[in-house]
Amino acid sequence: MTGTSTEPRPRPRIFADLTPLRSSPHYRRLWFGGTISWMGQAMTALAVSLQVYEITGSSFSVGLVGLFSLVPLVAFGLYGGAIADTVDRRKLGLYSSTGLAVLSVVLAGAALMDYHRVWLLYGVVALQAVCGALNGPARSAMIPRLLPPEQLPAANALNSVTMTSGTMLGPVLGGVIVGWWSYQAAYLIDAVTFAAALYAMWRLPSMKPDRAEGKRGRASVLDGLRFLGTRPNIRMTFFSDLAAMVLAHPRALFPAVAGLWYGGDAKTVGLMMAAPAFGALLGGLFSGWQGRIRRHGLAILLSVAGWGLAVAVFGLTRNLWLGLFFLALAGCADTVSMVFRTTMLQAATPDEMRGRLQGVFIVVVAGGPRLGDFLAGTAADLTSPRVAITGGGLACVLVLVPLALRWRGFARYDARSPEA
Repeated sequence: MTGTSTEPRPRPRIFADLTPLRSSPHYRRLWFGGTISWMGQAMTALAVSLQVYEITGSSFSVGLVGLFSLVPLVAFGLYGGAIADTVDRRKLGLYSSTGLAVLSVVLAGAALMDYHRVWLLYGVVALQAVCGALNGPARSAMIPRLLPPEQLPAANALNSVTMTSGTMLGPVLGGVIVGWWSYQAAYLIDAVTFAAALYAMWRLPSMKPDRAEGKRGRASVLDGLRFLGTRPNIRMTFFSDLAAMVLAHPRALFPAVAGLWYGGDAKTVGLMMAAPAFGALLGGLFSGWQGRIRRHGLAILLSVAGWGLAVAVFGLTRNLWLGLFFLALAGCADTVSMVFRTTMLQAATPDEMRGRLQGVFIVVVAGGPRLGDFLAGTAADLTSPRVAITGGGLACVLVLVPLALRWRGFARYDARSPEA
């Protein structure tokens, strides 16, 4: 028959697309190295919290660990992005990864010498955050140089698997290792795992940013913010994430609702903490369909709305397993949003600005949930946990409406012709 194609249609993909791992040896090494080292860092984070509690016996002191990590991460996030747009990103990634490995060795050495001082732990955590703020923008800005644009959604879905598997498995392994052996064992294992990340960085080609002719010298943070001010689609990726993380982030209320709603204890809180991460992991593993999506802006709006609705329904549940299901559903929606937000940031941003905008991304991702914790706790004290959680989820969805109406081009964004 004339005009009829006999070529078989490609099968719809269900599981994560592994094409980036097959097509780029550099990306493959970077992904495996990052996955192993991320898990080691999660082990160390738990070990530090356990050691601080053993030294002080104070939950407040343990809470300060997060503060000593957050402040440098936010403060150096933008600066790290500017550096990534100035120097060879391969060298920046290599040096910052080496710094993280050395800091793990410092923790192990102090533990081996029975030098138990909480100020040392706080100092190392702060320096780890500085190294992370330098490493993150450099790594993210490398990926569009290693892969073609059509493979970026698959690569970002694979990166989400790295983060969520490390978040879930790292603390479990850390607890087992500290319980069976010691803190120094967890720290030493973390230091060893950085060998994979360092090797991956070492094998990369030079990654100097593409700078316009005549634009040399130090990249300016202010120039990056001015550029962001002229790019409504990129701004919308940040606004949509803030809507989800600030208005509909119920994590701070898990200890209260575990007892009030479910009659549970610390184990129940642990399940509630793990449920979104489990859903996010499933979202990454079953991400094959995302490569066929071209309307990335619309996908972000729908997935953020899905997060808000799942959180709102969770606030109405009184059955533990049903509540865990909706928390997992929210985590899955968050992963979908993250994949498309990161892909848009990478594809619609010129190479010379990628580091700085990735620095903004780090500040938003790190700061948004902390603001959400504060807002949820305040709203729950003024009203009730149910009103705070359900109202926050609905507020997230409602805020998306004026945002989408104000910047209508965001929903029409097409990955085949990316525009910032």
